Amino acid sequence: MSPYITATFLLALGLGTTITFASSHWLLAWMGLEINTLAIIPLMAQHHHPRAVEATTKYFLVQATAAATILFASITNAWITGQWDLQQMTHPFPITIIILALALKIGLAPLHTWLPEVLQGLNLTTGLILSTWQKLAPFSLMLQINLNNSSILIILGLLSTLIGGWGGISQTQLRKILAYSSIAHLGWMVLILQYSSELTFLALATYLITTTPLFLVFKINQATTINLLATSWTKAPALTALTPLILLSLGGLPPLTGFLPKWMILTELTKQDLGPIATIAALSALLSLFFYLRLSYALSLTASPNNSSALPLWRLSPTQSTLLLAISCTMAISLLPLSPAAIALTAP
Repeated sequence: MSPYITATFLLALGLGTTITFASSHWLLAWMGLEINTLAIIPLMAQHHHPRAVEATTKYFLVQATAAATILFASITNAWITGQWDLQQMTHPFPITIIILALALKIGLAPLHTWLPEVLQGLNLTTGLILSTWQKLAPFSLMLQINLNNSSILIILGLLSTLIGGWGGISQTQLRKILAYSSIAHLGWMVLILQYSSELTFLALATYLITTTPLFLVFKINQATTINLLATSWTKAPALTALTPLILLSLGGLPPLTGFLPKWMILTELTKQDLGPIATIAALSALLSLFFYLRLSYALSLTASPNNSSALPLWRLSPTQSTLLLAISCTMAISLLPLSPAAIALTAP
């Protein structure tokens, strides 16, 4: 694909998200989501591989279904209340439909089954966009909806944390593991959404910071399965030593960056007298931590047999830019000392 065409689609991707961010009218928000979807479709199918075309088709059908459901719910709300404003959606029926449609768009359980299959068919660069940037616009709409019934978000959040943990345990494909990791993190964000939107934003930002270097590491190592991770020490020894820290940060272990949102979310759930839900969420984090530890073991404690020509790969100059990787690695590992500032920013 021509660089000019790629730049055009990336600009359209940013434009669609920005329109959704700035809109207070459901039709404009829907238009932003549609521009966003149509802009990423060519990027997903640009390699013309049958698996990529299959993933693109699945993604398009799912997003079209979710967009049609959002349009139906917004029209239903306008019919019942006479309002098109995002803040004026008050009837429980369209609110429930909108929440389910947005859950389908971002891949919350039990509407998650498309996400691992789609991510498995994409390259790591497009998969990174799908796992990070494409979550922003639907979440901005979720944050603006006034909920009357909190149980639907709690059910979606708990199911996502549990299924995201269980689903990733038996996987050997790295992209599917990252998809289930995304589902689990989305569950944490949705659990706290109705009680503290600031904590949801903090959890989303932390997820973006920690998952970006992981995609970039796998891209540099050209690894798509757990077995291929064993060869990464011949390509980038220093990066191989840092990657387990990124994985443990994504799992939420102190004293790494990923511990901050989980700690604050559990604290807020306890303050809201939701101790059993906080306990289930904390236990579900152990499921995710298990497959993060599997990846760490494959990276740092296993070594595949190599011939002599493969050993000096780390001596060669890197062919890819590593500035973004260096910045994101540092942020994913060492931002926890800034937690007092984060707590002050999220305080009501």
